[in-house]
Amino acid sequence: MNERMKEGMKEALKEVWVLADGEWGEAKKRIKDAIELGYDGAFVSNGFMEKARKLGRIQILSLEESLVRINSAQDQEKAIDKEICLLRFNDWKVIPLENIVAMKKSGKVIAEVKSLEEAEVALSTLEKGADGIAVKGDRSEMKRYYDIAKGKEVSLELQKAEIRRIKHLGLGDRVCIDTVSLMEVGEGMLIGNKASFMFLVASESEESEYVASRPFRVNAGSVNAYIKAGKRTKYLSELKAGDEVEITAFDGKTRKSFVGRIKIERRPLILVEAVANEEEGSIILQNAETIKLITPEGKHLSVSELKEGDEVLVWMGKKARHFGIEIEEFVREV
Repeated sequence: MNERMKEGMKEALKEVWVLADGEWGEAKKRIKDAIELGYDGAFVSNGFMEKARKLGRIQILSLEESLVRINSAQDQEKAIDKEICLLRFNDWKVIPLENIVAMKKSGKVIAEVKSLEEAEVALSTLEKGADGIAVKGDRSEMKRYYDIAKGKEVSLELQKAEIRRIKHLGLGDRVCIDTVSLMEVGEGMLIGNKASFMFLVASESEESEYVASRPFRVNAGSVNAYIKAGKRTKYLSELKAGDEVEITAFDGKTRKSFVGRIKIERRPLILVEAVANEEEGSIILQNAETIKLITPEGKHLSVSELKEGDEVLVWMGKKARHFGIEIEEFVREV
């Protein structure tokens, strides 16, 4: 798959559904695996619908009512009017899927796939791709399909930035993000005062002399700051339980998580300014030894030890944002 196709697939997280057909015992196992892996839904035979709904919270749709078999050009028209259509190709080909993706103006196109290669093609067709894939297999196979659909292999290009100024501020409101995931040393979140210049703020995954590690937490910064969440940004003050966030490692690899709790408390703050590629950026963090940035080597560097000339990791994106979405427009943030 070429780089342009990969970028198209990465632009939005896609849906992944399980095909729960066949005998109930096997269908039940697939649905339970899908719930535990975080799948978006399950296509279930009509006779199993009620049983399936009792297994857990997951969207359940009728396999028979959703399925559109594509055997000829005329079959493409059947997929256009369905809110969610499950496409099954007699002979898997890209062209019919391209046609349906192009013609369908609303609703979702979910393509049945039988291999990881088919999944990658389905999710990147016409750059936009199908809205999701429907799969079956054992738990390990289902996990690999999930990773492809949810973009867990996405990597960011992080830059080295040199610390230029550190200034102690007074009291202010800072945000702690407690996630539903455990993070490791070298992982954190991208936070900054500018959407185009974000610092990799470390998770509290290291032990401290005074405080036990909290590897689910990032002490992210002041309430005004931006946080990177996929293709969007949000203000830290806007976050709430259940919101999606992005965990980033020092090598640029990212993974999705969710907010479990937000803590906003008044604490002494410190301003950190840095320069990368002749661009300036800043972040306001709590002034405490447990708050750390991440170095290019993946080590955690406490703000209490930070000094001018130190190097930390940052991410640099487009400058203009409107409601958290990149736009082509002149915006200056200082």
